[in-house]
Amino acid sequence: MLTPVAYTLGYVLIAFILFIGARFLYAPQAAAAGYGVPAKADGDPAYLTIKGLRDMASGVIGLALLVFAGAHAAGWFMLAVAVVPFGDTLIVLRHGGSRAVAFGIHFATAVVVVLSGILLLLV
Repeated sequence: MLTPVAYTLGYVLIAFILFIGARFLYAPQAAAAGYGVPAKADGDPAYLTIKGLRDMASGVIGLALLVFAGAHAAGWFMLAVAVVPFGDTLIVLRHGGSRAVAFGIHFATAVVVVLSGILLLLV
């Protein structure tokens, strides 16, 4: 019973980060607003593109680990990559974003990613 839950959660989180990365590539201003710290209209769009590319790369790496290396490797990856949404929580708070977004989106995501990592390590 634990195996399907662990893998399903892993795949859902990977799909989610791939979606976020794609959104930063194709609709960067909207993605930045959804992140919790809107980008300046006259700002350098390269930084939003970089974020999209890095999110996509994280998703592809996670997917490759889950498919080809197995649950154990993917579990360690999830635990390591959980640093990103924890950091996003701090970034949103530090740059004037709402506490609801910081904790309701980023911190909650970090907790779910840690849970996913633990479940994958237990499989």
